[in-house]
Amino acid sequence: MSTLSDIVTGTLIFLGSLLALTAAIGVVRFPDTLSRMHAATKPQVVGLVLILLGAFNSLRGNVDIWMIALVGIFTVLTAPIIAHTVGRVAYREQRMRSDLFMVDELEAQGAEKAENADGHDRDAADDPAGTDRQG
Repeated sequence: MSTLSDIVTGTLIFLGSLLALTAAIGVVRFPDTLSRMHAATKPQVVGLVLILLGAFNSLRGNVDIWMIALVGIFTVLTAPIIAHTVGRVAYREQRMRSDLFMVDELEAQGAEKAENADGHDRDAADDPAGTDRQG
């Protein structure tokens, strides 16, 4: 039974390391921030979880298992938040390739906010008192 456990542990750690390696290569080779962010979060997190599962399998019965579980849980919980924040900052600072977008929902939101802030796109129904001063 120990040999089977060692094979499973080795396989999990190898696959996790392979995914982490592909994530590192993607971060170095991809052209823009959003592509790099994708490479840094998805395969990196899955690779880390596989490595942690291999360590969990190897350390069965040890007190350190719960620390490994906490590392995995916090990584899975925080990686999407960090990726979302990095993506928003990259979009705001125009550090991405906009030709890769099929639909740019944030651009539509920005234009809508600008129109509402200026007050130039309001209808008469929005201003029943007629106090809208355009022109």
